[in-house]
Amino acid sequence: MLPPKALLDTLATHASRLFSGDSPLPRAEFEAQFKVLLQSAFSKLDLVSRDEFDSQMVVLARTRARLEALEAKVAELEAKLNPPTE
Repeated sequence: MLPPKALLDTLATHASRLFSGDSPLPRAEFEAQFKVLLQSAFSKLDLVSRDEFDSQMVVLARTRARLEALEAKVAELEAKLNPPTE
């Protein structure tokens, strides 16, 4: 994984090359090159896609619901085994 400082330095270097050309780039060309630049920078980071993140959130929510159900069942069984003494 690329450290944040190195990533920012790399982005700055590439961005300065885009801006410092002899002739200004047309907007579409600039956007295309900037997109490639960002994709290159993001590929060096340890990131997950939105789809992968969303699917893991579903798994986490399902697991959390099952855990809560199990905790409730354990509490119910413990209450049956150890009735409160008054």
